[in-house]
Parts: sequence; C-alpha cells; structure tokens
Amino acid sequence: MLKAVTIISLNMDPVRKTPFIILKEIEGEQMLPIWIGLLEATVIASEIEGVRFSRSMTHDILKNIIDMTDSKVNRVEICDLRDNPYYALVHLTNRDKALSIDSRPSDAIALALRSQAPIFVSEELLKKYDQIEATEEDLPADKSKQGKKWQDILEKLKSEDFGKYKT
Repeated sequence: MLKAVTIISLNMDPVRKTPFIILKEIEGEQMLPIWIGLLEATVIASEIEGVRFSRSMTHDILKNIIDMTDSKVNRVEICDLRDNPYYALVHLTNRDKALSIDSRPSDAIALALRSQAPIFVSEELLKKYDQIEATEEDLPADKSKQGKKWQDILEKLKSEDFGKYKT
C-alpha cells in the first residue's frame, strides 16, 4: 500500500553537513527523512522557491522530453531502503503504456515537483524506517566526552538552524 506524502522541509544536517528532505504523510503523522546531495537539494529548493534559471537544468530537460513524447509522470514512489540508499520509481504513461523507471529519490522528487505529480512512500518502507529508528533509540547512549558534546549541540538546536527551505 502506498501513502501520499508531501515535502514539509528541506534542511541541512548540521552533523553530517548534508542536505535532507523530510517527507510527511498527507493523511497521517509518519515522517521520512531522506539525505540527498547538495546539487539535488539545490534543484529541489529552486523548484519549491519558484526560481528559474537562464538555462534548463537536467530535470527541466527530462520533463520537456517527457512532455514532447506525449508521456506523463503519474506519480513518484519512494519504495525501498537497502544498505542505506533509498530507492524510488517514476511511474509514467506513454500513449496508454505504463512504465516504471528506477530512480534516486532526489531525482524522482525533483521530477515530481516539476511535473506536479504526487509523491508516495510505500507503507513497508515507513515500517522499515520505524524499525531502524527504534533500533537506534535502543542503543546505549554515548557517555564519552565527544558524545556529551554532540548531545549538548543537538539539544540546543532550533528549527531555524536546519536551513531556510521550509514548505
């Protein structure tokens, strides 16, 4: 079963120094963070903010090709997590033929935003993420000096410390 999600924020992880997206169920409370590359974050942020560049970005070109070949992006599905990377599928139709194309989640999301296509997450993936999160919470706390330092930093963070791109 698939759950419709929306992007609730695009943030910068202060520890990993890596951007991440937080997807949230439209009809629920579950959330899923997905760490992405800086270039992909820029592409997604530019679409969220309505920024247009003088030259087409790769995702704009892909959307133009899809449109010019009488195809349509029906939905994007973040479908799996294996050995840390997430996996996604772009579902499209071309002249009544259904196609599913493997994609990185960040590319799929950038394309969904440009195509105004809905984004879904598989229920199984949300359950898998919940299990990972629970396992991490069960780990013993890092009592070292370095661990205490990071705990203090994280506890003092405010929402505005995570980046300016909020939806």
